[in-house]
Amino acid sequence: MQMKNIVILISGTGSNMAAITQVAQRERWGELHGARVAAVISNRPHAKGLEWARAQGLATDVVDHKLFGSRELFDAALAEAIDRHHPALVVLAGFMRILTPGFVQRYQGRLLNIHPSLLPAFPGLHTHQRALEAGCKVAGATVHQVTAELDFGPILEQAAVPVLPGDTADALAARVLVQEHQIYPRAIAQLLTAL
Repeated sequence: MQMKNIVILISGTGSNMAAITQVAQRERWGELHGARVAAVISNRPHAKGLEWARAQGLATDVVDHKLFGSRELFDAALAEAIDRHHPALVVLAGFMRILTPGFVQRYQGRLLNIHPSLLPAFPGLHTHQRALEAGCKVAGATVHQVTAELDFGPILEQAAVPVLPGDTADALAARVLVQEHQIYPRAIAQLLTAL
C-alpha cells in the first residue's frame, strides 16, 4: 500500500504540528490509515517548530519567503519543496502566509487549515481580540479546507470555547489552542479515511 504522506507547513512554534504528529504516532495512523507525517516545512528559517520536528526524526525544509520577489515565486518554490514528499495532504499549522489561488488550486481538496475562530465569524487576524470587542459569549476554532477565499473553505470540524468574564485575548487564545490540538488531528484522521 502506498503511504499517504502528510506535509505540515509552519511559521512559528508549531504546537499544532506537534499535536498532529503525536496523535499520529499514538493512534498509529501508519497502520490504521496508511498515513504518516512525512515532512515539516517553514517559511521562517528559525521557526522553533523545526527544532522539534527534527528531534522527532521528521524531514524538514525551509523556503524563506523573504528571498522571493513575489508571492507567486515563493509559492512556486514552496510547492516544489512540498511535492518532493508526494503529499496526500498539505496541512497549514500556524503558517502565516496568504497563498496564491494557483497554489490553492494545485492542492485543492487536500489543503487544510485551522483558524482560531468559529468561522465564518472573524476571518483574518486578531480573532480573539475581535471576539472580545464584539461581546461574544463563545469563541472557538475551525478546521477547514482551504479555498482561494481567505478562511472560507468547507468546514471539517469546530470546537466552541466559552468567553469568560474578564478574559483577555491571550487568556482566550490559550483556551482555544487546547481545543485546536484536539480537533485538528481528529479532522485529519477523518479525512484520511476518505483518501
